[in-house]
Amino acid sequence: MLKKKKKEDIENPEGFNNANNENGQAVIPETEEIENMPTAADVLKEELATANDRYLRLYAEFDNFRRRTIKEREDARKMEGKDVIVSLLPVLDDFDRALRSMESAADVAPVKEGVNLIQNKLKNTLTQKGLKAMESIGNPFDPELHEAITNIPAPTEDWKGKVIDEMEKGYYLNDKVVRFAKVIVGA
Repeated sequence: MLKKKKKEDIENPEGFNNANNENGQAVIPETEEIENMPTAADVLKEELATANDRYLRLYAEFDNFRRRTIKEREDARKMEGKDVIVSLLPVLDDFDRALRSMESAADVAPVKEGVNLIQNKLKNTLTQKGLKAMESIGNPFDPELHEAITNIPAPTEDWKGKVIDEMEKGYYLNDKVVRFAKVIVGA
């Protein structure tokens, strides 16, 4: 509800309560007291300065957060293959030993057997990390999985549109294609 203004409020628009002296005359506040009182503009300027300060601090905090997360992502990308690399180091050591033993080997059979063991160790390590070889020969050509290098005449009608030979194996990593198989398709 609206209140009616008192006669004092109308006569005194700044909101000063005029005190009366002993004679009943109004006492006007001193000029210094009026000058020391903050004006509405000063109060608003102070609130604006406070809001700007809070905004700048918040912006700086967000910018620091953004930079920190970018740096953390870069570090994570650099180190994301670390576990695979560490698991392949023993295979690399085996290859170094095989190369040293090949220099002094007189018989080829033990060297061949050693290389086969290293290949099996490498395949097992990669399989543990989620790598799986793609079976292509005899399957229908699928452009989602295969990259056709060439077409050759099919030996029989059954081989038309199917993969006849594989030039390069394809691989899945956790059920996603990481390398397409390069194949020869029967026409």
